[in-house]
Amino acid sequence: MEAVNVAIVYYSATGTVHALAQAATDGAEKAGAQVRLRKVAELASPEAINANPAWAQHLQDTADIAEAALDDLAWADVVLFGTPSRFGTPCSQLKQFIDTLGPLWAQGRLADKVYSAFTASNTAHGGQESTLLSLGNAFYHWGGIIVPPGYTDPIQFRSGNPYGTSHVTGDGPPTAVALEAARHQARRAVNTAAALKACRAA
Repeated sequence: MEAVNVAIVYYSATGTVHALAQAATDGAEKAGAQVRLRKVAELASPEAINANPAWAQHLQDTADIAEAALDDLAWADVVLFGTPSRFGTPCSQLKQFIDTLGPLWAQGRLADKVYSAFTASNTAHGGQESTLLSLGNAFYHWGGIIVPPGYTDPIQFRSGNPYGTSHVTGDGPPTAVALEAARHQARRAVNTAAALKACRAA
């Protein structure tokens, strides 16, 4: 059977969500998937970005990563969204990309795909779960198949978030636990999509 196609679409200002997206890419690839790692367009002003050296540096460091396009979601069997939590909701950059997906939705081309999401916030309990749940609202509208990590691997009892991988940015860069949780989440999504493809082909 042909490989599972995975689009990992994320926004990261200073690199935390980017690190989780890279770990998810690694997990998906090791599960046998073809992966497109895509960032969404930056909307902030140059003045705001340059006022934070870490933000400006990360933007420069990831200049070679392609921006997400509608074709990436049309191609994918699995879509993983990554976003910082902004007051308990996805960031405006990711939301703006989601708002461009109307043409695919109208054609039914977002339905029956596997969806999952991951996030980070500056503080513990800083809106991580509500951010992931709010992304689920879009997945429901699309007719998506939501595949959370749940407590389906020992790493989940250490990471503690069954809704999706999350990290507290205020504690520093993502830990080995958070990165492994992201790998597991991506593997689970790929394995679910592979089972669906096999059933549909039978």
